[in-house]
Amino acid sequence: MLSMVLAVLLAVPLQLDPNSQGAVAGLREQADRSALERAGVAIRAAFARGDVGAVMACHHPAVEKSFGPGDRLVGKAAVEKNLADTLASNRLEFLSSTVESLMINGDVAVEQSVFAIRGTPRSGGTAWTFRGRTQVVYLRDPSNPCGWATIRELVQPAT
Repeated sequence: MLSMVLAVLLAVPLQLDPNSQGAVAGLREQADRSALERAGVAIRAAFARGDVGAVMACHHPAVEKSFGPGDRLVGKAAVEKNLADTLASNRLEFLSSTVESLMINGDVAVEQSVFAIRGTPRSGGTAWTFRGRTQVVYLRDPSNPCGWATIRELVQPAT
């Protein structure tokens, strides 16, 4: 009889209330959202500094980016070269970046945002503003300084 009572008493704490499981999942999702937000802030600050290395640190080796039909970059080296060329001729500053939606499912997150970037030619010329929407797919990567690595990005210019 004593062994049965002990078995019941020991088993009870292992049975989690379904509401507490939801609370744990909610805490993890909030932590993930905060980590993704911090990564976005870090990337935008790196753009403003012209720091190609810091921007690329948050990208997966197999990253792919598409800026429109016929303008697709495959692999970290191609993305890095494009970014370095762009930042060599322009200073870039995010004027705005607003997350429209963020879906997190395990180790994958998909974020859709609208943004505006001001570019100032380093050679002197007229500043310009690029507005659009982007959809970014991230993979959780504890070895990445951002905690999440960009693996896919689609950029849609505003019309």
